[in-house]
Amino acid sequence: MFSSRIIALILVLGAALWIGSGHFGSKTDANAAGQSAQPEQKLFRVAVVKAETVERSRKLNVSGRTEADRRTTAVARTSGVVTDLKVRRGSEVKEGDVLAILSDEAREANVTQAQARVDQRKREFEARRALIETGNLPKLNAAQLEADLKGAEAALALAIAERDRGNVTAPISGFVNDVPVVVGQALQPGAPVAEVLALDPMLAVVEISERRLGSVREGDRAEVKLVTGQSYKGQVRFVSNRASPQTRTYRVDVGLPNPDRKIPDGVTAEVSLWLAAVPATRVPRSVLTFSAEGKLGVRAVDAKDVVMFIPVSLVEDETQYLWVSGIPDGTRLIVQGQDFVKEGQKVEPVPAAQS
Repeated sequence: MFSSRIIALILVLGAALWIGSGHFGSKTDANAAGQSAQPEQKLFRVAVVKAETVERSRKLNVSGRTEADRRTTAVARTSGVVTDLKVRRGSEVKEGDVLAILSDEAREANVTQAQARVDQRKREFEARRALIETGNLPKLNAAQLEADLKGAEAALALAIAERDRGNVTAPISGFVNDVPVVVGQALQPGAPVAEVLALDPMLAVVEISERRLGSVREGDRAEVKLVTGQSYKGQVRFVSNRASPQTRTYRVDVGLPNPDRKIPDGVTAEVSLWLAAVPATRVPRSVLTFSAEGKLGVRAVDAKDVVMFIPVSLVEDETQYLWVSGIPDGTRLIVQGQDFVKEGQKVEPVPAAQS
């Protein structure tokens, strides 16, 4: 009786195990089949190019104006009436040329009188020196005679200088830009007679910000394009060390050869200053993007094909391309698909030519 119960219990347990094995086995097979049925997730494909970093001269474009290298005004050095004008607007003059003549005002008579006084003192000096040498006059008189002669010669020099002040001369070589006086006009000392400009060389003057001041040096090459269409090449001649109180900018002068005087004074000019060369990489405009923090840069892939962000700085702007700094040489830049991936994401990079 007892043994039959044991046998019945064993049969029940065996049946339960048989039924359970079929249920779990089918579930495991279903799971395995489901996993094998799911396709593998593919990586996002991006097109990349290898960056080449070279030394690139930066170009700074600023607006300015042309300005005569030297500009000065010939003025009257004495009083008088203008009796003759030797020049007009546009006349070419050399330094020392007579521009205008003022009335004599007895200056020539003063020279004649001073010359006569010198001649008299010379004759007296020669005659009395002979008497001194023979002992007829004391030797102490020789010093007085010499002093009288020197005084007369000094008076003559002053009279000649005053006479010459009646001739208004050109202080520099150049071209007469303006003649604000006419014949018959009375002038006082310091009155302007003619404005003279030296046009060779010509200057192109620009103002740069304090951020750019450290990048510009004397001797740097420059290109100047006038609003009239002409283009010229020159060099930086002067960089100011003092900012303008109104604009807080610094003056830069570019010297331009102007032997034929085709560059006029005061013309608007576009000046391109070539700054010191820096390592830079040429990239298409479309490559530039912004990071999550709002920084300008490019996206690239590292050795493990993981996306990374590289901040850049603009060096030069071209029509279709940009020169930027901050990209290591040999970096694989993402040129297609950079806006659809994010930093830290693993991707499948392919050469841009195969994309």
